[in-house]
Amino acid sequence: MSSSSSSVNVDLARERRGASIDSEDFARWWAGGSVNLEERRSLERYVFEDADLEEAVHPSCLSYKERYEQTIVRSTKFLAKLRQWHSSKQPQFSVSVDSLREFRVLLSGQLGTALFQQSFPLRLHFSMFLTTLLGQGTDEQLHKWLSRAWHMDGIIGTYAQTELGHGTYIRGLETRADYDAESEEFVLNTPSLSAYKWWPGGLGNTANMTIVLAQLYVKGRHHGLQPFLVRIRDEETHQPLPGIDVGDIGPKLGGNGVNNGFLGLRNVRIPRDQMLMKNAQVLPDGTFVQGRPPLLLYGTMVYVRVITLRDVLHGLLQAATIATRYSVVRRQSPIDESQPEVQILDHITQQVKILPQIARGVCYRLAADWLWNFYARVLEQLEVGAGQHSLPELHALSCCLKAVGTDEASEGIDLLRKSCGGHGFLSSANFDSIYGMATAAYTYEGEYTVLLLQTARFLVRQYTDSLKRKVLPVSVTYLRNTARLSWGKNLAENAARALEISALEQTRLAWQSQSMHRQRKLSEQQANSLSGRQLTAAAIAHAHAFLTRNALQELERLRRGSLSPQVSAVLGQLVELFVLDTFLRQAGSVLRWNSVTGAQLRLVERRFEQLLAELRPNAVALVDGFDFHDRTLGSTLGSYDGRVYERLMAEARRNPLNQEPVNATFRSHLQPMMRGKL
Repeated sequence: MSSSSSSVNVDLARERRGASIDSEDFARWWAGGSVNLEERRSLERYVFEDADLEEAVHPSCLSYKERYEQTIVRSTKFLAKLRQWHSSKQPQFSVSVDSLREFRVLLSGQLGTALFQQSFPLRLHFSMFLTTLLGQGTDEQLHKWLSRAWHMDGIIGTYAQTELGHGTYIRGLETRADYDAESEEFVLNTPSLSAYKWWPGGLGNTANMTIVLAQLYVKGRHHGLQPFLVRIRDEETHQPLPGIDVGDIGPKLGGNGVNNGFLGLRNVRIPRDQMLMKNAQVLPDGTFVQGRPPLLLYGTMVYVRVITLRDVLHGLLQAATIATRYSVVRRQSPIDESQPEVQILDHITQQVKILPQIARGVCYRLAADWLWNFYARVLEQLEVGAGQHSLPELHALSCCLKAVGTDEASEGIDLLRKSCGGHGFLSSANFDSIYGMATAAYTYEGEYTVLLLQTARFLVRQYTDSLKRKVLPVSVTYLRNTARLSWGKNLAENAARALEISALEQTRLAWQSQSMHRQRKLSEQQANSLSGRQLTAAAIAHAHAFLTRNALQELERLRRGSLSPQVSAVLGQLVELFVLDTFLRQAGSVLRWNSVTGAQLRLVERRFEQLLAELRPNAVALVDGFDFHDRTLGSTLGSYDGRVYERLMAEARRNPLNQEPVNATFRSHLQPMMRGKL
């Protein structure tokens, strides 16, 4: 919010007055309480009042190099202000998984997005470098490095795992670290072009240290992937160190503030104590000691997958806020020929593009919060060395929710862009930045299809266990429930149960496909490859079954708490809309595996449309409740005041091309061409 009520578009103001819910009430719930809401708003005021953090020219008008340089200038000022504020609030701060997550939310959430619509290079220092150091360093290593890294005392870090030739299949990584017992050093090399590290954020020109994931060899014997702390640039001059070949990989579809880089290593030596040794050690004489079986090596990836769902839901809801506000300002096509043009949100065809995306974003939030709490419980289990832990279940859930969540959020953001017509195609509408960041998440830290296959392998194992009457993890207990769909009066429950049956049957089909191929004497890997379609379909079905069931269960849990009647009612409508929308979007699978009649399907469709009508009067109040500042939205179409046309024209006039009436190319090229002198 940033506009006075007197300057707000009349249609938008009327929508707010006519809502049956209080957007502030919803905002308090969404923020986790009044204290959290006011603290975030206070921080936003503190940061946004700094004129040095404003952009004189829209970033789309800058060159790639200019954008990087401007981003570095603004990000260092931003971090300085953020640290100052953070120190005043938490003078006794200690670095932990929770505190890093909270700090990362500031960098990648509403505040960071407001300043850096396409992210910025220093984000990975906090989200992955520090997280990996904390999770995989010994007490001695943390004492030496953690405080310096947190304060960026001579250290700007990143995390280098992905290579030019290998991504999600990390066992195929080629970078190697050979231990030299005589000097007590590791010698790191990227032995081929495809072994070059490729994609790490901040690596190109910003970071001077990185955690490198490499294949460890001791006396010629392979000991798997291990993390190594490697300085790549001189602390004083920032020049690349000997044996280091580093640079930026160039412009991308989105996220062009990240400074993604490449890294080649040639006989780069590091001390023995710069292998992160919490989970495995190499002793001075070269003896390899395997510690606890890790989350632990893969912990950073699981962590990022867990929090990615929250990242993309914010992008989806940013886009939904922009589209909703635009859709009550924009008038087009009368419904009654005798009446004026209506707000386009009055058309059901517009409602069906926008309102289900709001519902999806809210239900993704319910799932993201549940998943983070589950992640925290698993970490505790692993830290105390519990023999029974839920890591496989966490891994499977984080994989499929990351895959399906990023896919559907990207699809939703593009649909919301299209719902804004031609104006949605402008960079000043900001759908390009939002979409670019969401669709990048589709691939990073686990490619879509590979993650689905990892979840599917877990599902098939659990299905096999269900046949043996073993106890199943909570998220897959439906695999034991072979009862057919019993259609009752609760349509949302019918839909959720139908999706669970679809997931069960799709998993059974994948298991049968694998078994058939194994009977033909094919290897397990060959059987998995030939069953790929069935396996990925099972994982997608599992994600939908989990998301819908979780939404219903979390709604009931929240209603047992302190939800206000207004928020409870609208949250119930959103959850029901999400469940029914998921059911209808997956109708092919649902109808394949369930006995649903045409009449029952029409009941679902009618209730779906009824929910659209019920939510329509509260659409603006709902998106106001997400409390995105205008700077966070960064959109001419979605500002709180709804002055769409004025902002579009003002942004056009700000365009550098419009700062002179005649461009120099007229004299140099256009005029000679017209005079036949070229």
